[in-house]
Amino acid sequence: MSVTGRRAGTFCLLLIVALCAQATRVQVFRADELNHNSANQRLVIERYAQPRGGIRVGADSVTGSEATGGRYDFKRTYTDGPLFAAVTGHSSQTYGNSQLEGTEDALLSGTDPRLSGRAVWDAVARRRNPGGDVRTTIDRAAQEAAVRGLGGQKGAVAAIEPATGRILALASTPSYDPGSFAGTSAGDREAWNRLQADPDQPMLNRALRQTYPPGSTFKVVTAAAALESGVVTDIEAPTDAPFPYVLPGTTTPLVNDTPACDEPGQSLDTAMTLSCNSVLGYLGVRVGLERMVATAEAFGFNDPRLDTPVRAARSVFDTRMDEAQLALSSIGQFDTAATPLVMAMVAAGVANRGTVMRPQLVDSLTTSDGTAVQLMRPAVYRRAMSPGTAGQVRRLMVDVVEKGTGRAARIPGAVVGGKTGTAQHGVDNSGTPYAWFIAWAGPAGPDAVPPVAVAVVIADSDATEVTGGGLAAPVARAVMQAVLSG
Repeated sequence: MSVTGRRAGTFCLLLIVALCAQATRVQVFRADELNHNSANQRLVIERYAQPRGGIRVGADSVTGSEATGGRYDFKRTYTDGPLFAAVTGHSSQTYGNSQLEGTEDALLSGTDPRLSGRAVWDAVARRRNPGGDVRTTIDRAAQEAAVRGLGGQKGAVAAIEPATGRILALASTPSYDPGSFAGTSAGDREAWNRLQADPDQPMLNRALRQTYPPGSTFKVVTAAAALESGVVTDIEAPTDAPFPYVLPGTTTPLVNDTPACDEPGQSLDTAMTLSCNSVLGYLGVRVGLERMVATAEAFGFNDPRLDTPVRAARSVFDTRMDEAQLALSSIGQFDTAATPLVMAMVAAGVANRGTVMRPQLVDSLTTSDGTAVQLMRPAVYRRAMSPGTAGQVRRLMVDVVEKGTGRAARIPGAVVGGKTGTAQHGVDNSGTPYAWFIAWAGPAGPDAVPPVAVAVVIADSDATEVTGGGLAAPVARAVMQAVLSG
């Protein structure tokens, strides 16, 4: 072979090596980058080439898929979309996923490797498994009662099974239809833009993602701390709470909402039944900042990673305060703020003998044919108090319902414990108050763990008188009745 031929052969060999190196770089080392490049539509088209797995409430799927006849073969549909929007969230070909549609997207879309026993071969063959199903813990009757009870008011409900942490209802109003923008049409974009521009924020999950000052419902936490620390040893004995109670370091007295509270030495039972600010604020200061913080955090406050698996907003109880601020925080004022989920955890912890269970919205994950991929098991979150203390706090909450501000939550044939709250807010407290009620309920009889605990907040109402007992307690009663009747 001539020198020229050898040079040409060598050059061709180098070109082949360079081509192989470039192909390897593109297909192996840059594969992930190119797959997820926004200009690459192949994965998006592939993603919607098959129906999405279902999100189930009981035996029924509350989601589905329908053929589009367009570039993307299937889009998401929702059965009773507004009823379950706070649970499912949305899955949109244009705007992405939220809530369970987001946290469980891999399973629902069929990309989760747990869906196949041949994951390696599937990856090589680029075969996608059918989407799996997410089975929720939601009780349909409780969910319907929550949404119906909230009605046209702006508010939220979270209901929990105290012994397990299973979330039985999660409602937020006003709600929205996640199917209205599931596709890519002009109508889908218009629906999305209307929702984004709505001043009532229907897409805000008020049960998980919004915090509110809890007002007097937080007094349950303060009562638990006072009893657990030994500041109070007998709920019926007179306390040494003075009246008027002047906030430490100030000349400002802590006022009560009813004149019946305006005398010194009220017992803890009387103070809870009448919702006396002066007594509970004083007891919070007696307990002290460190123990108040510890008790609040045992119920879920200050946790930035409270996942259901959908992450809840961080509920706040300040860790640095002077005594005047601590007194206000101990009655749910100052900077104290909570999600309805965390206030439901407060009621559930009392009901479950002082043990707070980790809240969970998912019961199990399965393949499309129902084979279990993952089973969720109850897990302890924290112990907030001893069983003995929890029993005393339960008595306090029962008295609130039987003799105090929570009478509207009574259920015939059941034992109900609760606490009302009416939280002022806005500049000079000019905003419409938030109406709260937290409660638990169970059959009358043996001292078993009640099957349901609930928190309700009404954030905006047209009612002329806004109180937790008047607005929120009837909603809580309806939700608890639905569970007890199930």
